[in-house]
Amino acid sequence: MKSNLPPDSLETPRFCGIPTFMRLNQTREVDHVDVAILGIPSDSGSGYRTGARFGPNAIRQMSVMLRPINPYQGNINIFELCKIVDFGDVNVVPGYVEETFERITSAMDILVERGITPVGLGGDHLVTLPELRSVVKRHGKVALLHFDSHTDTWDSYFAGKRYSSGTPFKRAVEEELLLADVSVQVGLRGSLFTPNDIKNAMDLGFGVVTTDEMFRMGIPSVIEKIHKKMAGKKVFITFDMDFVDLASAPGIQFPEAGGPNGREVL
Repeated sequence: MKSNLPPDSLETPRFCGIPTFMRLNQTREVDHVDVAILGIPSDSGSGYRTGARFGPNAIRQMSVMLRPINPYQGNINIFELCKIVDFGDVNVVPGYVEETFERITSAMDILVERGITPVGLGGDHLVTLPELRSVVKRHGKVALLHFDSHTDTWDSYFAGKRYSSGTPFKRAVEEELLLADVSVQVGLRGSLFTPNDIKNAMDLGFGVVTTDEMFRMGIPSVIEKIHKKMAGKKVFITFDMDFVDLASAPGIQFPEAGGPNGREVL
């Protein structure tokens, strides 16, 4: 295994070389690895704007600007604590959801079975279902910490199809992948199809914090609520970019106004 450290940006400019996540080594060798970045370039579940299949590479291109220390995390140098690699992308099957599911789960299995923490880069939100299937094989049911402006708990979407970016967490509950009673969805907002849209998620057992509630409570209080609810549980975190206000993230699949800005998200 090569060095865990990315190249020195004062020696090798960030615009040089083929982009990987934070300029890390891209490799399928995962012995002694703690964290692996996995691109999941699938948007076959998209119900409105497509294009999220280009997300993983776009994230990698921007990530070359990241430095190893995040002041929000107490000046920890992540590379001093973890060996991290870019594991590349899942070879998805465009337009074929169930075949893509199999490939996502198989790629995740390589990491999860070795105790490696996977960081998946989507893709639309449907990719979380096969990710969860892999995680639960090793860890059992997990709590879900879900940042999103939508619940993604619809029963079906167009033509009665059960797999779309709007349905993954309804399927996840049905497949007994989640500890729904200790799971939390944060940031829900926007217009609704029916008055019961959010209630449907609560009926599945999810705790819900709307965007209005988040700002009314204050972000520190929301964090405290999450900690209390999930204490001692293994947690799967998923972050849909439409959690962010569309002024800060205009290119997302289902943009919703009235969300947190970039600073608040940090």
